[in-house]
Amino acid sequence: MEPTKAKHRLTLLLLLAALLFGGVPLLQGGAGAQDSPAVPALSDNQCANCHTSEPAAIAARGGLHRDAVGCQDCHQEHPPQGAAAIPSCGACHAGEPHYQLENCSSCHANAHAPLDLDMEGDITGPCLTCHEEQGREMERHPSMHGEVSCTFCHADHKQVPSCMDCHAKHEESMTLEDCNSCHPAHQPLEVTYGKQTPDPYCGACHDQAFNVLSMNTSKHHDLSCVHCHRDQHKTIPPCFACHGKPHPDEMLEKFNDCGDCHGTAHDMRR
Repeated sequence: MEPTKAKHRLTLLLLLAALLFGGVPLLQGGAGAQDSPAVPALSDNQCANCHTSEPAAIAARGGLHRDAVGCQDCHQEHPPQGAAAIPSCGACHAGEPHYQLENCSSCHANAHAPLDLDMEGDITGPCLTCHEEQGREMERHPSMHGEVSCTFCHADHKQVPSCMDCHAKHEESMTLEDCNSCHPAHQPLEVTYGKQTPDPYCGACHDQAFNVLSMNTSKHHDLSCVHCHRDQHKTIPPCFACHGKPHPDEMLEKFNDCGDCHGTAHDMRR
């Protein structure tokens, strides 16, 4: 390039730099503006001329960082005028237990995609600052699930794993929805079930009672498990709930346990 043309090009670049960094009104507001070197007020599109990947990330996965703030709401300094180009999370996020945690970037590695969490290792405490109810459920209802970290099951944020990743099915046709209908994941020993729960689901744990009832020839054979053991797990209803008092009071006073004559409900003797 000829010396004259090179000199003209350098002059043009210096003029553009002066316009960009000297001739544009300076940003005055925002957190920390009084204590930091001011930077020129630029539009997000101007920032994107140099920072090309960040706008794409924040447009796709930025959440409130995309909708509620612009580039300079967060980045109020820029070298060489100031070294603190990356702000503290606490400048905006405060007032909740989760925001009092240290080292935000250990999970939120990319501020331009803040909900793309990186949850490596065994993490529980930080999770419970947001998911408080789940923590209370596990505290009130101890189980082996409480002996593992949140990330043992939830390797990715908002991921709901299949129970069958760790547990064998009670019955081959079972789905994740079937598992959750009886065993809430954060209190799995608080067994709940609906009126349509198939007997084999119960029989997977109560195999002896299930097998005896299957071979029984009494009318109890045709009843579902939840017909008698309804509403609450381990409920044992009194015989009178269905049969009333079929014998005189004098007999019932002498034989007050129906099972003395009729055996167990799963193996009734006529």
